[in-house]
Amino acid sequence: MIVRRSTGEIDKLRRVNQLVARILAQLRAMAVPGATTRELDAAAEAQVRAAGAEPAFKGYHGYPATLCTSVNEQVVHGIPSTRRFVQGDVLSIDMGAQLDGYFGDCAVTVPIGQVSSEAATLLRVTEEGLFRGIDAVKPGARVSDIGAAVQQHVEAHGFSVVREFVGHGIGTSLHEEPQIANYGPGGRGPRLSRGMVLAIEPMVNVGQAAVKVLSDGWTAVTRDGSLSAHFEHTVVVTDEGCEILTLLEADAARAQGLLDAAVRT
Repeated sequence: MIVRRSTGEIDKLRRVNQLVARILAQLRAMAVPGATTRELDAAAEAQVRAAGAEPAFKGYHGYPATLCTSVNEQVVHGIPSTRRFVQGDVLSIDMGAQLDGYFGDCAVTVPIGQVSSEAATLLRVTEEGLFRGIDAVKPGARVSDIGAAVQQHVEAHGFSVVREFVGHGIGTSLHEEPQIANYGPGGRGPRLSRGMVLAIEPMVNVGQAAVKVLSDGWTAVTRDGSLSAHFEHTVVVTDEGCEILTLLEADAARAQGLLDAAVRT
């Protein structure tokens, strides 16, 4: 069942998603050569709890950390460790929190120092793909229109969309209906309507789309060892389109540019 949230519920969802976005912005500044994903994880948990919230991922099906930190060929669900970043790494930070019974979820992939032109292009195209998916969110559209928009953009640039992991509804549970694939034909699935809250999160590989999960039971990596990137925003369907709940005011102008580009192409 897909839930349509009330104005009061959306206010609570906006609050927790803004919290996640603010913490992610601080973590991005910490992601420099010599730092570790475990240091980022400790900082994230401390900030979540200081805000009166709870980490959404820690303990979820046994996951051991506040963040999912995936480096280079790691696609998603990388467990924080003592591995130190080196110049040229790319780091995906995925974070969720629960506050007053509602969940927030957001992810970003960041360069560590100066990265290769291929890595920089991967990050740009993946984030653009996210915003093309967001641009497809409007009342009356179909769920699959989101993934169709993502796939078209990503594959036009020669990259691959991961199939095994998808976006999802979110609200009083971290994962709710509907599932939101980042690929496939448009015009299928449930129609979107005001009050639906969706976590849209394309995962994109430089090489082939295939992934595998490591022996830790969590970390998914590209089978061919190529770089991967992951971006995620949580949005709510409005009368006119959607509101990005995880978008900070400081990033609004940049996001508008990405949305405007999505409309033009």
